[in-house]
Amino acid sequence: MVTVRAAVVRATLAAVALVLPLVQGPGATAAAGAVPRLEAAAEWTAPLSTRGRWIVDADGDRFKLRSGNWHGASGTWSGTGSTADDGNHHAGENAGRIPLGLDRAPMAEIVAGLREIGVNSIRLPFSNEMIHDTVPVTDDAVAANPVLRGMTPLQVYDAVVRELTAAGLAVILNNHTNTTRWCCGIDGNERWNASRPTRTWENDWLFMARRYQDNKRVVGADLYNEVRRDIWDDPNWGLGDDHDWFAASQRVGDRILTEANPDLLIVVEGINWTGIPVDGFPHERPTLEPVRRLSHTLVDSGKLVYSAHFYDYTGPNHSGATGTGETTDPRYRDLSPAELIDVLNRQAFFTAAERDRHFTAPVWISEFGVGGRGETGARQRAWFENFVDHLVRTDADFAYWPLVGWHENRKGNGWALLHWDAAGHRMGLYDGDDWRAAAWTRLVGASGRTGQVAAVPEWSQLSPDHGDFVQSRRMRALPDWDSGARKAACPDGQRLLGLSHTGNRGLCSDVSASWVPAGGHEVVRDERHVTAGNDWASGYTKLQCAAGHYLAGYSVRGSAVSAALCVAAPAGGLGGAGRTVWFDRGDNRGPAPKGGDFAVGRYKGQCADDEYAAGIAYTGRVGSSRTPDALYCRKLA
Repeated sequence: MVTVRAAVVRATLAAVALVLPLVQGPGATAAAGAVPRLEAAAEWTAPLSTRGRWIVDADGDRFKLRSGNWHGASGTWSGTGSTADDGNHHAGENAGRIPLGLDRAPMAEIVAGLREIGVNSIRLPFSNEMIHDTVPVTDDAVAANPVLRGMTPLQVYDAVVRELTAAGLAVILNNHTNTTRWCCGIDGNERWNASRPTRTWENDWLFMARRYQDNKRVVGADLYNEVRRDIWDDPNWGLGDDHDWFAASQRVGDRILTEANPDLLIVVEGINWTGIPVDGFPHERPTLEPVRRLSHTLVDSGKLVYSAHFYDYTGPNHSGATGTGETTDPRYRDLSPAELIDVLNRQAFFTAAERDRHFTAPVWISEFGVGGRGETGARQRAWFENFVDHLVRTDADFAYWPLVGWHENRKGNGWALLHWDAAGHRMGLYDGDDWRAAAWTRLVGASGRTGQVAAVPEWSQLSPDHGDFVQSRRMRALPDWDSGARKAACPDGQRLLGLSHTGNRGLCSDVSASWVPAGGHEVVRDERHVTAGNDWASGYTKLQCAAGHYLAGYSVRGSAVSAALCVAAPAGGLGGAGRTVWFDRGDNRGPAPKGGDFAVGRYKGQCADDEYAAGIAYTGRVGSSRTPDALYCRKLA
């Protein structure tokens, strides 16, 4: 690696907040000075959370993730040859196991450049190997930042996090790979547990979440990048095995919130690829489509963000390969604008577009990008323009890939928005010769929702398909309330409103009433609270809550009802009038039910928004599986 100058004049913090004049490289055009005044990182108050489809700061103001990826710490090595040879790294760019560019420009200059182009947040990839790597970085890798000499990759990562957050930028930690090498193919990084046990992966996340818990501008944990098929097996969403990405992300997300840092957003990317990319064999890019039928319910509401990646050369059924692994399926760039919109909405944007669903959450397009000056393809350019238009149209959160790159004589990979050469000269997006500048300006400067975002009802799915799904912090802290059964409980502040006849699924919400549990709870296994003259399900076994209690959970053994979890409500919170909602022979959810289809293909019953569930009925008749047949719904006060 070429050693570059050790120092460049550091921008002052006041100058960093302004639009800085660009450092012009050779070949810059006369139009280089026409730089739009883009807003850098505006004032905001950590931590971040979500309200429906929006991300908000601690004051309840919308915080749109206008982000980019500063890659390198997860690896740039291609996997073959010496790691010291730049030619064995992606696009010839050797990051040296740390964020790219620290050999060519002072960190403060890079951060100032990031603010200058209008980003307010950084997705900062790392590998699990980086966490444990005790070999110091080479002097060449930090030639422009000599204060970093002798540090391990993790210590350099710490320094980058400090510099970014000190400049007012939010940082989202991204577990990109297991090993420190370029992603993404058949490379030993296909899944979170491809190169290490799931438990080790979880512990690495707890370590990272705790490491930055005192830095409130570290706002998110992006759990794993582009989960995909390895040589033999596909990842899945909900099968309960060692390749179940839904279960793994649900579990580690809850562990991060309960054991490490309750302030972090939990970012879950969909499945990037399944199947064999050969014509005639099943293969697809599921992205977030499985979320419609099975969504996450974290132990803390208002912390979930979904994410997806889109590039012109991939497609809904195209791996992105050329040659081996290439199929005749269309790439995204082959789709008409109308087709592209339909596919994008189906694969990812629906989570933010459809309100009052169990899957409603912000969607963060955490990777998208295209070649810059060297990209002359009409379809590639049209795709980027159309994609940016959809980001603007939907007011979506986004993160461009990548922000930082290398150039030599204004030539190189070209995908980054900012490039530095070996002498430390910067080539910027607004030098006048980058066709992407207008689209980028349109994107970061787009009008969208700002200011206060009102709180909205939460809708949460319960899915004790393969084990306990207890999402109440209060109940997690108490002894097992039905040993041997699979238990499900709503997050604190929510109540059970819906159940499926088969499949064990439930629906929770705080619509019309949100309570902090008043104190006690009761596990009901019999009809002790069914009062005389109020047999609301004659001939059926009724598990009914006592007066002043509401259903907040249930337990099952196999498919059979085992117990009802009843929680005390604040005094005066519950009414009296009730009705029976039968769902043993069809759906019974009212004329316009909210929450979405929480048990696809199953009969479901649901109380109204101004009701609470106070009982579950089932039958033990011969031939019955003792699954839920009816809910007892009562009016709120």
